[in-house]
Amino acid sequence: MSVVIEEAAGGRRRSIAPALVGPATILVILVLVIPMAILFRYSLNQFVPGKFMVEAVTVENYVKFFTDAYYLKVLWTTIQVAVACTIISLTLAFPVAYFLARTTSRFKSLLVILAVFPLMVGNVVRAAGWMVVLGNEGVVNALLRWAGVIAEPIKLLYTPTAVVIGIIAVVLPYMILTLQSVLEGIDYSVEEAALNLGAKPSTTFFRIVLPLAMPGVLAGTVLVFILCMNAYATPVLLGGPQFKMMAPALYDQIARSTNWPFGAALAFVLMTTTLTLTILSTIFLQRRIRR
Repeated sequence: MSVVIEEAAGGRRRSIAPALVGPATILVILVLVIPMAILFRYSLNQFVPGKFMVEAVTVENYVKFFTDAYYLKVLWTTIQVAVACTIISLTLAFPVAYFLARTTSRFKSLLVILAVFPLMVGNVVRAAGWMVVLGNEGVVNALLRWAGVIAEPIKLLYTPTAVVIGIIAVVLPYMILTLQSVLEGIDYSVEEAALNLGAKPSTTFFRIVLPLAMPGVLAGTVLVFILCMNAYATPVLLGGPQFKMMAPALYDQIARSTNWPFGAALAFVLMTTTLTLTILSTIFLQRRIRR
């Protein structure tokens, strides 16, 4: 009798599963898959000035990208900035996330709110704030001149460094929240046992905490890397017209040059590169987790 009941329950679960997954699947198809398919079709068309877009099936837009040193440099710059921002964000976020996960202060909720407070401000507003801080007459140069460190303003704005700083300020809360959620699930008694057995704090961190926190490191780095690869407002406002990343470059092709086919090709190159690097980094980190 129990076997029959279990089989009936299993049959009901299997019949309910499509109904639960179906709406989300349809939404993803309508919102993501179909627009991406249309955009990919655009990337195979030809651009003729004055005619907007000519129906065709050609890969000349992709050939143009991979044979143009300028766009290859833009892609390489985007990857470099994304990798640098991801590594620095992970380094800065881990101590903060560990503190938030281990603190027993009654102000913990307030501290978490302060950590995520930057998310309540738009990227453009934050970038504008960094422009005030990093400008020639900004806060940083003013403090350095007041302290007598420099006599003339240092060029901080419209540099790759300014872009990296601005992007890190955007993605850091995401990394902190992701790591904190995983670190809170690690029993502190495991660390205490290692310390009681004579392990140094550094050994406990690298042999106990970090391996157990690798799922959070994996999720955080993937999320932050994707956000960095697709950054738009920060590179435009802090990098200036001479500094280009992929998102501003494809926007220029679509909005300013009205070259939709080439802009669509840039979008798919960016998406494919991001997906490939994300998969490779995920495989690498998963192997570290298994070890």
